Amino acid sequence: MSFVKAFGPLRKRFATAIVVALCAGASSAAMAAEKLTYLLPAPPSLPAFAPWVLAKHLGYYSETGYDVEFVVARGGVDVAKQIGVGNAPIGGAIGDTPIIVRGNGVPVKAVGLMGGGALTVVVGRKDRGIEKLEDLRGKKISVLAFQDTTYYALLGALASKNIAKGDVDAQAVGPASVASLVVAGTVDACACTPDWEINVKDGVKDTVSLPTKDYFQSMSQAILTSDKMIAERPDMVRAIVKATLRGMKFVMDDPNKAALAYVEASPSFKGKEELMKKILANYTERTYKGQATLGAMDPQRLANLQKFYKSQGFIEGELPVDQLYSNDFIK
Repeated sequence: MSFVKAFGPLRKRFATAIVVALCAGASSAAMAAEKLTYLLPAPPSLPAFAPWVLAKHLGYYSETGYDVEFVVARGGVDVAKQIGVGNAPIGGAIGDTPIIVRGNGVPVKAVGLMGGGALTVVVGRKDRGIEKLEDLRGKKISVLAFQDTTYYALLGALASKNIAKGDVDAQAVGPASVASLVVAGTVDACACTPDWEINVKDGVKDTVSLPTKDYFQSMSQAILTSDKMIAERPDMVRAIVKATLRGMKFVMDDPNKAALAYVEASPSFKGKEELMKKILANYTERTYKGQATLGAMDPQRLANLQKFYKSQGFIEGELPVDQLYSNDFIK
């Protein structure tokens, strides 16, 4: 038997062994992915969570070894409380949230800030006499929930114009109704996210947009985790932070391309690709831009924000700023 003839069957067996080994390796890698609960303040079907949805859809989380499952809490403050007591390892709210909860004994920090802008923008109907923030006095305003930090951002913006909580009729209506009630005329304005802003503008002829960051230093979304997770599982925290920031970068680099990928991941938006392009472009401009280092918290901005919350009586006392955030996990 010639060498070639003898080697033929051996080569086939060798190739088969490689395929089997590769499949086994892939199977082992898949089995090795750790299931991880990520708490969101509202349903992941909302475009506000596009960076997270894309990080999962594009495999950024799985590449780091985690099988992420999104679970919905009752707003950002509730996310922080659940993480603080150990019911979930990590989650999302606004960068303001540790200021609000940490003084009440909730041991959480912001470990990744999703942009240099702000999440909350007040959108009002001009036909209700709303042209500026002061015009909200006595008006009906829809908010996601009283336990969500977009509501606190609204209160902060109002306080900058000496408008107290009781001077407006804020209504907690849930995520499905914040924008639609403004469009229907049931309420006069909303504490909106950039996607709801687009929905209101598309449904109402004349509107005014009043970003909360123009009145005080409210922040964008943030990734939160507990002191315990930071101490015991820093590698997990770093992996989730970097994968999520990668999802945000994907949106920032090309909102149109990101919109198409988002619709793939969220089939309920099938046929609404053009709307999603507008929404993700708006998030890029209003929320994601403005950081010298992607994901980094500006400690001076955080300190100024904490002083403002204290001056308005939203918190009883100020904490050392380094207890509220960490930039260690964006590196």
